[in-house]
Formats: sequence, C-alpha cells, structure tokens
Amino acid sequence: MSVNLTRRVAAASLTTILSLGSLALTAPTAPAAPATTIQAPSTTSAEAAPRVSRSEVIARAKTWLTANNGRPVPYSQKKYWKDGYRQDCSGYVSMTLGLRKPGPNTVSLKNDGFTRRIAMKDLAPGDLVIKADSDSADFRHVVIFDGWANGAHTAYKSYEQAGGVGTRWKQHSYGVNGRDGYHAYRPVNITA
Repeated sequence: MSVNLTRRVAAASLTTILSLGSLALTAPTAPAAPATTIQAPSTTSAEAAPRVSRSEVIARAKTWLTANNGRPVPYSQKKYWKDGYRQDCSGYVSMTLGLRKPGPNTVSLKNDGFTRRIAMKDLAPGDLVIKADSDSADFRHVVIFDGWANGAHTAYKSYEQAGGVGTRWKQHSYGVNGRDGYHAYRPVNITA
C-alpha cells in the first residue's frame, strides 16, 4: 500500500471515529429502564436493631460490671471492648440495646431515631436518661434507668459507663429537677 493511500485510510478512519463520537454526544439518550430501588436497612436508626426486652437490657448492663476479669470494663472514648463496642457511655448503652457496633454516640442516641423523649415520671427499667446538648463530648452523658430509689422520685438507680470509674450501678438524680439538661428517653427497639 502506498504512503498516500495509507494516509487517506487513516484520515478517513479518524473522521469516522470523530463523527461517531460527535453523534454520541448529541444523540438523544434512550429512556432509562425503570429503576428498582432496594432500601438497605438503616444504620442510623434503631429500626435496624433487633427488638430487646427491658430485662435483656438490664441483664446486658450487668455483664460489664464484671467483664474485666471480675472488674468493671474501664472507661475510654477511644478504645473498644472485646465485644466490639466503644468503652464510653453511649457504646455501653448501644451494647445493652443490641445496636450495631461500635454504637452511635450520645447525640445520635437522642436525635437519630434510636429513642423518643418521654416524661421522667414514665421511666421504666431499660429506658435512658440523656444529656446530649453540649458541644463537648466531655459534657454529654447517658445512663440506663434501673428503677426509682425512693417514692418521691427524686433519685433513681442506674447503670452507666463513667470516666475514671468504668461500668457501675449508681444512684443518680440527673434530670429530676428539669434544669440540668438531662431528659428521659425510651429506646424505640425496646419491648414492654
């Protein structure tokens, strides 16, 4: 084949390719096939969490009291316990509720569909008392309500994961005065 013929074939091929590319850019697109949307389970709400009874929440809460070779699980906002949950207050609560590991933080427990607000007087074992309205994680907290400590409902027994202490069962009055930023919440995956 001569050099001129080779050049003409190459030029014609290039022109054809460029024309097809131009046509592809300007041609109307074919209608899209109807999309089938598969909704993945929500990972940001308790809808994806298994149902759990109040007695199961309390039983799970008790496990961290002695899970560290007979001692409480130590507190940490950065470490994870052997079961995959964070060793802070919200990680502990997530474990008791069976939420996805490592668990939502305190703000998410309050705001992202895991709980709904209730009156303090309506607290039942397994419900939560949450303080989430702070810019600092050091001033947010959540405890698991276990029962009223007195008939006047001025204090209650609770399970918590506390800084410097770890897991403990303690009497608290968070939220009972209505002025300290703590409020009562019911986990949406908890059964009666």
